[in-house]
Amino acid sequence: MTDTCRTTCPYCGVGCGVLFKPGASRLAEATETPGAVAGDPDHPANHGRLCVKGASLHETLGDDGRLLQPRLAGRAVDWSEALAATAEAIRQARASHGPGAVAFYLSGQLLTEDYYVANKLAKGFIGTPHVDTNSRLCMSSAVAAHKRAFGADAVPACYEDLELADLLVLVGSNAAWNHPVLYQRMQAAARTGRRVVVIDPRRTATCDLADLHLPLRPGSDTVLFNGLLVWLADHGGLDRDYLERHCSGLEATLASAREAAPDSASVAHQCDLPVADVETFYRWFQHTPRTVTGFSQGANQSVAGTDKGNAIINCHLATGRVGRPGASPFSLTGQPNAMGGREVGGLANTLAAHLDYQTPGARELVADFWGTDALADGPGLKAVDLFEAIHRGDIQVLWVMATNPAVSLPDSERVREALARCPTVIVSDCVANTDTAAFADILLPAAGWGEKDGTVTNSERRISRQRGLMPPAGDARPDWWIMAEVAQRLGYGEAFRYQGPADIFREHAALSGVGNDASAATGPRCFDIRGLSELSDRDYDRLAPVQWPVNDAFPQGRQRLFDDGRFCTDDGRARLVPIQTVWPESRPDSNHPLVVNSGRIRDQWHTMTRTARAPRLLQHRSEPFIEAHPQDLARHQLVDGDLAVLTRQRQRFVGRVRASRGQRPGEVFVPIHWNRQFTPAGLASALMPAVTDPLSGQPESKHGVAALTPFRARWHARLLVHRDRPRRWRAEYWCHVPLAGCDSWWLAGTDQRHWLDDADDWLGGAPQLVMSDPAEGRFRAARLKDGRLEAMLLVERQPQQLPDLAWLEQCFLSEALEESERRALLAARDVAREDVGAIVCSCFQVGQRQIASAVADGADSVTALGQQLRCGTNCGSCVPELKGLLAELT
Repeated sequence: MTDTCRTTCPYCGVGCGVLFKPGASRLAEATETPGAVAGDPDHPANHGRLCVKGASLHETLGDDGRLLQPRLAGRAVDWSEALAATAEAIRQARASHGPGAVAFYLSGQLLTEDYYVANKLAKGFIGTPHVDTNSRLCMSSAVAAHKRAFGADAVPACYEDLELADLLVLVGSNAAWNHPVLYQRMQAAARTGRRVVVIDPRRTATCDLADLHLPLRPGSDTVLFNGLLVWLADHGGLDRDYLERHCSGLEATLASAREAAPDSASVAHQCDLPVADVETFYRWFQHTPRTVTGFSQGANQSVAGTDKGNAIINCHLATGRVGRPGASPFSLTGQPNAMGGREVGGLANTLAAHLDYQTPGARELVADFWGTDALADGPGLKAVDLFEAIHRGDIQVLWVMATNPAVSLPDSERVREALARCPTVIVSDCVANTDTAAFADILLPAAGWGEKDGTVTNSERRISRQRGLMPPAGDARPDWWIMAEVAQRLGYGEAFRYQGPADIFREHAALSGVGNDASAATGPRCFDIRGLSELSDRDYDRLAPVQWPVNDAFPQGRQRLFDDGRFCTDDGRARLVPIQTVWPESRPDSNHPLVVNSGRIRDQWHTMTRTARAPRLLQHRSEPFIEAHPQDLARHQLVDGDLAVLTRQRQRFVGRVRASRGQRPGEVFVPIHWNRQFTPAGLASALMPAVTDPLSGQPESKHGVAALTPFRARWHARLLVHRDRPRRWRAEYWCHVPLAGCDSWWLAGTDQRHWLDDADDWLGGAPQLVMSDPAEGRFRAARLKDGRLEAMLLVERQPQQLPDLAWLEQCFLSEALEESERRALLAARDVAREDVGAIVCSCFQVGQRQIASAVADGADSVTALGQQLRCGTNCGSCVPELKGLLAELT
């Protein structure tokens, strides 16, 4: 590619470098140039690789659906009026109720510069401690574990360690779907003697990499790793010299471990695993010096998430495997800038520059640097408690930035009640319509990816530039600018006179070095980027990816931490932490017999505000689903493809059931992404109670309970119409699925009159082509105008009988249909063309029927399928599914 701009992907915490063609500046142009986005071969995080989400970024641009103007009480206003209203709401709440009546809820989608200004304004000048972030929902347990063990929130490892490790242990991490580029790097590192262990209740796509899968009972991770520590102690596996020189707390920690997991038989019983598999894992860990244990949301999102992190770290400290090449515990971050937000104090219990309220001298250091006497006195409320305080009426003004808590927080109905009760809700977002924006009194249009300019920090502490590639849409502005303008109107102007993100970054970098030495009252801190504090604007613009710390000792950054055995504690020694078993709070019972797990899926991100703009990202999974073991489906009289309902108390979630032997019987999995902009069928978060880890405040989003019942629909339908048509249909279930050529909906209901009486209205007029077979419960109708397909309705008694829409979607793109195409409409496919089937490879639009045909023609491996169909040759996320299909078909 030539004439490209280097930037960073806005999705997961891998932090992939992206090359973007500036000419593809809007959706229509980008769609015509599929090569508009590519992986940056020079970026050390991804070396040119991208997952399908990153490779589709150019398809998510454009003004359609964007928030283009400030809105006040539902009416469009200019920036002057919106900023004045925002400042006045904060001023009045502070004057009447104190600074604690104002709260900010931030996001790992913000750039570090945005995050820094938000914390400075809120904690430093408004004086409220109540500033938290959606990183609380994914990374806060890992943060707390790092602090307990290392004295600081510092990840010791780097991505190279995932490749160097001779034993790679993945705990609660479906990297194949959630960190696809890291998964590709793990996969490429396969070699003789290297082993991979996946510890996860589900058999996920990542298990395709595994030499050993441990499908443990949900919540039993601490038992497994306590048992590992006991095994190491009893079999000569401890590094006594390392422990004596660099660690504290072994004896108490080992005693606690023995109480919880005295032997491998006890561990196997508690974890519901074969003893032989447990002991195999223990032996591999004991005898493999180069071991990396990567842990992610499956461990973090738990009432014992911090303990799970420390149980893992204990085993690495006990064997001296921290900060060494190919040997470390490694927290895999969820969001693109979750770590950058942690650097600037984005969590309610932290201050900027990785300082803590409770650290002697820390509050005074930050207040002096900022020149304020209003800095909050102590920690604020963490996310779940914050929204409970809003519900009580303690918070008068809530400012939400770049996130969607009405969807993502547990017990989401209560969160919505809290938002409805809050006197003033301010939302900064780039999207006009979200579940949270519906509660906003003030809507502020923020710049989106491709428009904003700043830095992000990925999972391996690597700071990268995310550059603006085009002017902001409409009146959108960067988040830092919005907050600086509000600060001016609140009278704090001198402290917020930034001319651009480089000014903010230099200030942030300078603060990281203030008082950061061994003799300071606050003690030495791992986070130190003072070496970047004097970058010129030009050097900032050209900043190459670099891992912190960046200072006099490490002017080019530091690849690994703690390789010298010195930690960020007062005495420089790491802490082993005694861990007791804490089981999930929600337990199955007769009314709620199933355990519910939730998480991300391969091609979607968070609440779909960006990924749903790229239709191909909805092809792999087009609607909410409930993944369950075939035994559970049979028990509930369900078959693959049926609609079903999960209920918890008064909350419900409707999804299409998917049979999976990778699920443990009695447990189901649901995706977190769908929201009320796409379906009223319920949110995954509604099934999760507001139960949190007492140390980290992270919700237990991996362990709800529910009952499963069939959704007894008498009809199922797909409705396709041109875009921007009002929704005039009635249905007890619907799900919006944007396609490239049209809008479409899944529909289902119990009353046939919904479509029998209203089909003409749904189609926007009388159809020219109709096929009706009442005996089979089948109905097809197509409406055309001037030879162009305007709308299509397909109705069947069973959802499995509905046809694939790939060919019909192409018909909507045609200005005028050929006669042969018109004749084929009611069949919903061109009999002269191949029906590709359900999409498996989103990158190259390869479907199941194409794969089956290729296998019948002799393709007997993923490599052969890639050579023939190209599937699996780009991002690789579909490779596990391709292997599964090969196993079925050969």
